[in-house]
Amino acid sequence: MALTHIIAVEVEARFPFQSLDVYIAARELAALVHGARVADGELRDQATRAAKSVFLNLCEGLPSDSGPMRRKHFALANGSLHELVGALDLASAIGALAPEPARRAQALALRVKRMLRALLTARAG
Repeated sequence: MALTHIIAVEVEARFPFQSLDVYIAARELAALVHGARVADGELRDQATRAAKSVFLNLCEGLPSDSGPMRRKHFALANGSLHELVGALDLASAIGALAPEPARRAQALALRVKRMLRALLTARAG
């Protein structure tokens, strides 16, 4: 007879990159975008996919020991971040996104951008 055990993932069982501020901020940004209720379906889809891309490319790049692979994923995350900001800015401009979630997303995006820039610069040499 097989026993089924549910194992909760504890904080100590996390990967080291999951405690980095850039990871936490990008995850928070993706969650914010997901819950932002962008009224325009196309912009909602674009913003959601871009936010997920930022986060997931960071997840691929952060633990990598290969400089070229890190740069590749950080550059992809950077491009997706700019796409996300554009989609949310347009959504806000056409009234498809309320001002408060737009402001919070912009602030988080700027935080992520600064950290991404540092990661790209640190690994450029």
